[in-house]
Amino acid sequence: MRRMAKYGPKASRKVAAALHEMKAGRLKSGSGRPVKNPKQAIAIGLSAARAAGAKVPPRHK
Repeated sequence: MRRMAKYGPKASRKVAAALHEMKAGRLKSGSGRPVKNPKQAIAIGLSAARAAGAKVPPRHK
């Protein structure tokens, strides 16, 4: 049985863009400080993907 992908291609592009911006030093967190943790950059990318309506599972609580 084949399983569906959890994340859509649009979500992958948003996360890749966020990681690229983090590595360039341009990605900022909500407080305005530069993001240095890759996990935080992924979370920001997924949040942007959700806002854009991409296929992303709901946020963990």
